[in-house]
Order: sequence, then structure tokens, then C-alpha cells
Amino acid sequence: MTVRTLILLRHAKAADPDDYATDIERPLAPRGHRDAAAAGAWLREQSLRPDAVLCSTAVRTRETLAELGIDAPAVFEHRIYTGPALDTLELLQQVGVTVETLLLVGHNPTLSDLSHELAPYALKDRGLATSGIAVHRFEGAWSGLSTAELTAEHTGRG
Repeated sequence: MTVRTLILLRHAKAADPDDYATDIERPLAPRGHRDAAAAGAWLREQSLRPDAVLCSTAVRTRETLAELGIDAPAVFEHRIYTGPALDTLELLQQVGVTVETLLLVGHNPTLSDLSHELAPYALKDRGLATSGIAVHRFEGAWSGLSTAELTAEHTGRG
């Protein structure tokens, strides 16, 4: 059986919401750019190289992805912005069989809830911080994804 890797990455620190008309338009704060770059460096150090990316349509998630330095095809999906975790899980279950490592760039509470859904006792009572990464692995096809061991955690800080 094929071992698959799912990398959940919460977007980096965003600008103050009071400065923007809508939440989806919020860009990264200066710290967010540094933290996202640090998260990308950690992914490379761990040899975590995605074959594909699913990313929320929000500005801050797109900017986080750009700062990572990842060279993989990306699909921007509004349903990742809106959540909830089980809807996002359904998106993951539609990923093609050729993808072994997938990066999902999104938001809380969806990503923390999804990580907890996949590995109920791994994150316990805490969730992903901004630039937080949860790496899950499982055997089988994406279509059968329901549980996945949490094998690594990291928070990018630059």
C-alpha cells in the first residue's frame, strides 16, 4: 500500500481585521511573511515536498503559500475558507491517486478540527497556531482517508 502524507498548514499571522472591509481580503502582517518563510524552510529541512497543494482563496493563505517556496501545482478552493472540517475532509477524499504528499493551506478552527478528526488524541486540547504545521501519514487512497497518524508538528517562526 502507498503511504500518503498530508501536511496541514495554518496561514501565517494576518494583518489587523479592522483595517479591511472583508475577512477574505486580509493580507499577511510583516511577521506573517517571515513566519511563512520559516515554515517553508522547515518543510524543506524535513524533506516534505508536496506533489500538490490545496489552498484557501483568502489573501493571507495565498501569501502564505507564496512565501513557502513550494514548487507544486496549487488549486485554490473557496470551501477551505468556509470550512468546516468534515467538508474539507471530503475535498481531501477527492485528491487524485498520483498525489503522495499533499499540502493544505487553510484556517482555524477548520485545520485544527481536521487534524483532531484524523488523529483524535494527537493535538489534545490545543490547536494549530498561526504558521502551525501538522503532518499526518496514512496508508491507502485519499478516497478512504478517515484517520491518519500525526507524525510531526512545527510552528514556523522567523
